[in-house]
Amino acid sequence: MSDPPPTAGTADVVVAHSRCVATVDDERREIDDGWVAIADGLVTAIGSGEPPDAVTTIDASGCLVTPGLVNTHHHLFQNLTRAYPPMIDKPLFGWLRSLYPLWRTIDAESVHVSAWVGLAELALSGCTTSTDHLYLHPHGAGDLLTAEIDAARDLGVRFHPTRGSMSLSVKDGGLPPDDVVADDDEILAACEEAVARHHDRSFAAMTRIALAPCSPFSVTEELMVRTAELAERLDVRLHTHFAENAEDDAFSLETFGCRPTEYLERTGWCTDRTWVAHCVTPDADEIARLGAAGVSAAHCPSSNMILASGISPVVDLRAAGVDVGLGVDGSSSADSASLWLEARQAMLLAKLRDGADAGSARMALEIATLGGARCLGREGEIGSLRVGGVGDLAVWDLTGPVHAGAVSDPVEAWLRCGPVSARDTLVAGRAIVRDSRLVSERVAEFLVEHDRLARRVQQAI
Repeated sequence: MSDPPPTAGTADVVVAHSRCVATVDDERREIDDGWVAIADGLVTAIGSGEPPDAVTTIDASGCLVTPGLVNTHHHLFQNLTRAYPPMIDKPLFGWLRSLYPLWRTIDAESVHVSAWVGLAELALSGCTTSTDHLYLHPHGAGDLLTAEIDAARDLGVRFHPTRGSMSLSVKDGGLPPDDVVADDDEILAACEEAVARHHDRSFAAMTRIALAPCSPFSVTEELMVRTAELAERLDVRLHTHFAENAEDDAFSLETFGCRPTEYLERTGWCTDRTWVAHCVTPDADEIARLGAAGVSAAHCPSSNMILASGISPVVDLRAAGVDVGLGVDGSSSADSASLWLEARQAMLLAKLRDGADAGSARMALEIATLGGARCLGREGEIGSLRVGGVGDLAVWDLTGPVHAGAVSDPVEAWLRCGPVSARDTLVAGRAIVRDSRLVSERVAEFLVEHDRLARRVQQAI
């Protein structure tokens, strides 16, 4: 049951004596009394029984150990407008119209602080890698992408943000106000600069960049085409909102004369470079076309429910070859950033939509880890525990009243019981969360600043 021992020296960290290590590797091994050894940020060995020596040994008795969870869709700046009363009863388009007047006031300071707090919340739920769809860039707001990358580096999480964009304002038939959009040439230049400055192509990189026009209803068709061409030239990934609800479909038919899947095809986005967010409304033929093209999808269960968008056909998508990851989405829709919660919702919604046998905890764990790695183009690095992969993992305590009686299957217990947060979250072998608390000494400082900035933004109109 054990991989080869570490090839040289003592491990930096060993997570030992777990109830089970769920590796989500190619064989989907689940190792009782398991341990994971990490050195220089990478997994060096996995086994059962007596662990090897290490500088630091973390006792995981009574715990499930999983790969670190991967968040594939978010808008971190939206933490600043959580539970904002004018938007709580709106579907997608009305929700956006109620919030754009507030979001137009964000700047580098508010983006930095909201990103730090949002990523910290994710880490508490076992997330070790997150993307962010940063599509809002108000005129004169400063370098927002660098602001959130700096926050991720300070906290120590692995980050794969996107340089998002909007080019159609209200006067052009779009939804956003004039002062948060830019012209296509300006956007593409900013995208190329972001990749040149921040994209790290090395194995186990802490920062990578993708390109992400906001949505078909907020950018020009030319920008969609040119962004796909730029991503191909720069060899980076593509991301956008897609087929989110009936309003989205109706807009596409009225504006482009086709449904969203055909629009992706004609703009050059139906490729294995692309992962889309939501993917709620494709029909059976469109699902097959997405799978054949190698498109991946970020499933956002809570956001889709709270905005009454619908239930993504996750079971059918996976059967068609679409790699599905999980996204907490912007906190102004879901108002929560727990990937554990999204994994549970994904399991429950699969059962509700496709039958009691359609969704399991193992399916949801795979979506939350390996599926996310595939969305981000990082399979073999993140999303599984394997020798040579990154030392990113989460330790989940399965003891106490919440899990009492769940003695037969630790993976099902992890998701059927609860709610829970991660006891420990490690990124490259370094603890970000320890004993269910953030390790950083700056938490209180950032929370005070975040509430101050949230009040400023919410009082902007």
